[in-house]
Amino acid sequence: MCSSSLRPVLAGLLMLLAAATAQARELRVCSDPNNLPFSNEREEGFENRIVELLAKDLGATVSYTWWAQRRGFLRNTLLARECDLVAGLPSAAEMVKVTPPYYRSSYVFVTRPDRPEIISLDDPALRHLKIGLQLVGDDGANTPPAHALARRGIVGNVRGYTLYGDYSQPNPPARIVDAVGQGEIDVAIVWGPTAGYFAARQTPPLRVRPVQPEVDGPILPMRFDISMGVRKEDLELWHEIAGALHRHRAEIGAILAAYGVPGAALVPEAAEP
Repeated sequence: MCSSSLRPVLAGLLMLLAAATAQARELRVCSDPNNLPFSNEREEGFENRIVELLAKDLGATVSYTWWAQRRGFLRNTLLARECDLVAGLPSAAEMVKVTPPYYRSSYVFVTRPDRPEIISLDDPALRHLKIGLQLVGDDGANTPPAHALARRGIVGNVRGYTLYGDYSQPNPPARIVDAVGQGEIDVAIVWGPTAGYFAARQTPPLRVRPVQPEVDGPILPMRFDISMGVRKEDLELWHEIAGALHRHRAEIGAILAAYGVPGAALVPEAAEP
């Protein structure tokens, strides 16, 4: 076959390829580029791995819009239509339509292995130890453990570490775990996934124990369910994501375990949405 007779065939193949490319599905996700163990721009976090698992189930490829996950994150990303899905949201989030939770974790105590073990907010040792707490936002808003300690009058020996940290450094939320390993503080109360991942990377590895009680007083929980979120009107995508989360419960559990998420109990299995 001469080269001139090949041209129509090649042109047809190129047209078919272009049509297939145009029809390829894209799962648009907004995520933090510098927040291990959850996500980073090299897609090394457990949320990155879970999203990739869901995309494969849906026959889609993942495309990311990167945005620091701090105040205004949802407003500037999902709600601004920069993406269609956000992972790792509290199941109680109200600005979006959340999926059924796909894992739950808790705040934990982080201590060095050569120090006394702390497992309870009522441990008398907390009154004289140097305690590190995560604070949320530039205004230092309090996390549940901070409220719980304040309710017990434990304030003078507490040091705050902003959850946002120095964003020019890798994984700024890890700073509070580093502070335990370096002896700057005696114990830290940290959100479980952050603690479990970075405590295991200290030398020697740090001890991680879930905070007790799980609910302090009548209404202050230390354990939270985690979901994914879409815009409230995106009901079809919600059903697809919720169904994929349900179908891949076992794989998601294995991913969470690999990243050392403490107390990463999958929520009780329910019927597929």
